[in-house]
Amino acid sequence: MKKFVEEFKAFISRGNVMDMAVGVIVGGAFGAITSSLVANVITPLLAWIFGTPNTDALNITLRAADEAAGTEAIVLGLGTFVGAIINFLVIALVLFSVIKAFNKAHELAEAAKKKEEEEAPAEPEEPKPTTEELLTAILDEIKKK
Repeated sequence: MKKFVEEFKAFISRGNVMDMAVGVIVGGAFGAITSSLVANVITPLLAWIFGTPNTDALNITLRAADEAAGTEAIVLGLGTFVGAIINFLVIALVLFSVIKAFNKAHELAEAAKKKEEEEAPAEPEEPKPTTEELLTAILDEIKKK
């Protein structure tokens, strides 16, 4: 049991797990924002365009409820489906925009880094001693001894 707890601590303290946890939390909050956008802004606009009070009016009742027979209504939820598609498209559009902006920022940073490297004066290399200079230095060392 002690080994299990130690392995769990090592797993949970990894950076990737923390990043993932933050992503899930932010994703949940982002989902609430996009759901509100679809439910409170886009859906009413679509309802206004189609002349209905809400997109639920776009649902098609295949069979009405019959309380005497004890059957429930069968409804083809086109309005609900359209709302889900719009929600997906809004989320996909925002994620695309965020990723595109991130990639552009990364490209600009790489270009600036490359430009700095090109503009930086190259450090002059020390000239390497010739064979004659090395032999002279060796002879001098031998003479000193």
